[in-house]
Amino acid sequence: MNNTLLELKNISFKYKNKLILNKVNLKINLGEKIALLGKSGSGKTTLISVLNGTIKPNQGEVKFFNKSFDELDRKQKRKITTIWQDLRLIEDLSAEQNVNCGLLAENNFYFAFKNLLNISSFNKAHKYMQLCRLHNSVYDKKIRKLSGGQKQRVAIARSLIQGSDILLADEPFNNLDPKSITTIKKLLLENLDKNNTHISPKTTLIALHRLDLLNDFDKVIGIRDGKIFFNIKRNNLKKFHLEKLY
Repeated sequence: MNNTLLELKNISFKYKNKLILNKVNLKINLGEKIALLGKSGSGKTTLISVLNGTIKPNQGEVKFFNKSFDELDRKQKRKITTIWQDLRLIEDLSAEQNVNCGLLAENNFYFAFKNLLNISSFNKAHKYMQLCRLHNSVYDKKIRKLSGGQKQRVAIARSLIQGSDILLADEPFNNLDPKSITTIKKLLLENLDKNNTHISPKTTLIALHRLDLLNDFDKVIGIRDGKIFFNIKRNNLKKFHLEKLY
């Protein structure tokens, strides 16, 4: 049985005559917990943008569940959730409204309208906000009034509520205090809440700078100058891999 969830075949991407990704081949299998490492400018964010379809490569093919990305409809594409480094929250909406935006792909225009007017039910949104250590005092606050760490956790709650098949995250632990990092990392990688209910995708790829957070991942990918430098099990990661990568 083929358990490949996302696949890149011979992917290259050029921006303003600069080659950002260079003939990248990558398979992400169901259930894998992958850490993506690399220096700033190595191509991590661009790789994530190609994986979720935000960027169309100049060369190569992206497949999701063995279907070409171009064949997927909007709802199928929403089965890939992304936590962006710049968060992409809506500043003039409340924290709970932003989290509820993660449900828009599954609902119609009427739901979107109710969400905007703040008359929709936020019970589900509040559940995920609590899991992300967001106090009820911030639920109805506008995003522009929140701290960096609070905004980060709102963006994470918005991604989790979506109920996707795979989570891609670009430095999701930025702006978080140590206790929040522990909580959020457990949410993203262990998938289950205290009632053994699935709360996050079984498959994750997370771009990291902090090497001390690598435990609990089962695979590590290193990217350098737009090329996959290594793609190995975490237990096989050695000092020389990191020295050559950085």
